[in-house]
Amino acid sequence: METIPLLFESICDRYPDKPAQLSKDANGVFHPRSWSELRREVDRIAAGLIDLGITRGDRVGLISENRREWFASDLAVLSLGAADVPRGNDATPEELAFILSFSEVAVSFVENAAQLEKIALVADKIPTLKTVIVLDNTLPDTMPSGLSGRSVLGYDQVGEKGDALLNVRGADTVSKERAPGEGSDIATIIYTSGTTGRPKGVMLTHRAFLNQVFHVPDLIEVGPDDIWLCVLPVWHSFERIMQYVALGRGSALAYSKPIGKIMLEDFQKVRPTWMASVPRIWEAVRAGIYRNIKTQSPVKRGLFHFFVAVGGAYSGLRDMVRGRLPRFKKRIRILDALVAIVPMLLLLPLKLLGDVLVFKKIRARLGGRFVAGISGGGALPSAVDKFFSAAGILLLEGYGLTETAPVLGVRAQRHPVPGTVGPVFPEMEIQIRDEKGTVLRPGRQGIVFARGPQIMVGYYKEPDMTAAILSDDGWLDTGDLGMLTWDNELKITGRAKDTIVLLGGENVEPAPIEERLRESEFIAQAMTIGQDRKFLGALIVPDFEVLEHWAGEQQVSFSGREDLVADEQVNALYTREIARLVGTQNGFKSFEQIYRFDLLTEDFTVGEELSAKQEIKRHVITEKYKKTIDQLFL
Repeated sequence: METIPLLFESICDRYPDKPAQLSKDANGVFHPRSWSELRREVDRIAAGLIDLGITRGDRVGLISENRREWFASDLAVLSLGAADVPRGNDATPEELAFILSFSEVAVSFVENAAQLEKIALVADKIPTLKTVIVLDNTLPDTMPSGLSGRSVLGYDQVGEKGDALLNVRGADTVSKERAPGEGSDIATIIYTSGTTGRPKGVMLTHRAFLNQVFHVPDLIEVGPDDIWLCVLPVWHSFERIMQYVALGRGSALAYSKPIGKIMLEDFQKVRPTWMASVPRIWEAVRAGIYRNIKTQSPVKRGLFHFFVAVGGAYSGLRDMVRGRLPRFKKRIRILDALVAIVPMLLLLPLKLLGDVLVFKKIRARLGGRFVAGISGGGALPSAVDKFFSAAGILLLEGYGLTETAPVLGVRAQRHPVPGTVGPVFPEMEIQIRDEKGTVLRPGRQGIVFARGPQIMVGYYKEPDMTAAILSDDGWLDTGDLGMLTWDNELKITGRAKDTIVLLGGENVEPAPIEERLRESEFIAQAMTIGQDRKFLGALIVPDFEVLEHWAGEQQVSFSGREDLVADEQVNALYTREIARLVGTQNGFKSFEQIYRFDLLTEDFTVGEELSAKQEIKRHVITEKYKKTIDQLFL
């Protein structure tokens, strides 16, 4: 099977009555849709697109968040040999105008009336656009004037057009369109969300995605009885590949949202076995647990922290016994096991008691059937990783880029090595190079280069940008810093472009500092600053819920956030927290310490200071808070 639609067809034949999707109605009740039902919907929408003139090689816009119609629309577009151009609802009208016009889109799906209105505002800048399809079928009584001369249809109307065409041409019309597809066909053009600069259209083939789908059994065990809870924006390549993985294994997709209350309620309703997420979601779950613990009695708080410490120690010793320590230097594994086996056995009774008294309740909140979470789209903070390991909840950290479709590595389910993003993905090659291009041995940090079947074809209509990071012999410069273990596992240590160079010439990687700062219960978000300065500073977004509770206990009077961040006691608190977390006692060098900071009153939000993956947009924050930053370094 060379293409995603051909794989889809085979899965529908193999598991016709198994659930493919679970989606909520207006009352929040999940309803299943079988693979055979999904196939009928995909064929109807694909036939409707044929009626609208879509043919092999065309590009179709797909502007929506994650929902069941997105997956059907994606499969319908790909079934015709066309490529979709996805984007999320956080895109501005100007971004949509650029993406859709640059891609020469004639037909575009949008999720709802709000996205339709965005298109209307910039329709004159998208001359190729002829038809807009609204996925939720909510059509305005009066069409926006900007869409004059364009056709606007509801999703169901397109399905009705498809029914009519299938009645005339035959039920196998779409199957015939799928048949000539090849692995080298472009499946999608994903425009990078842009933590820096103008969006670039990443062209990915069917083969790039399927290489991961077919090798999934090498790393994780997923089958037709599994359910994935879907919470991430599907236009991004990480959630998208997870949905193709579910497709390839006949698993079901249950659609939720990355909002704590909703997500945890849906865990109870669906009882999923897997979830793909960004680190921030797991950070939020951990923070919520700790906030709840603070409201408990001193005895319960003490027991919780005691058993977290025991669970963490036990999991570390277990990793030593099972040979799960990353080997950046050559180690004698039998010696590790001999050193760890006795203390691990001594801790086992306490670990089992902690499971009964504490961790069983936490795992129950995830539905009781949860196998593992796959964390990607950013570094998983070690404190978060260790906490869930202590609680007996498996997190498999992965790594990749949109340009690599995206997974380059993920921890193996049966042999997860903490501190790494797992073994290099099958059929992929990874090299660590220094600034001169010399390939480095395991254990040495350098820039990560990748080559293999998952690498993008290039940036759409941008040959110069493509040549800047993709060599003629297929090596992609990821721009990330990392190192390999002697077992070919990968550790990501930072972002080459994010490196801060101080006036003294010292190079500082901001990500580990920010990760450590976020370990504080008082810090929600942080960005390290100091490029071309004498020392480092930081912009800190407090966790205001925790801070306000602390202020009440300390009898700090305030009427709003502005009062809090200006208070001397509050600033003294953050001075102590920063010194405690980022100092020589934690392994940080003197020039890596934070000497000045500013407390912000506004959260960093997705679409503004954060990308869809909730990565910091450093250039945006630097520009937005330029005066604040300049003042810090006076």
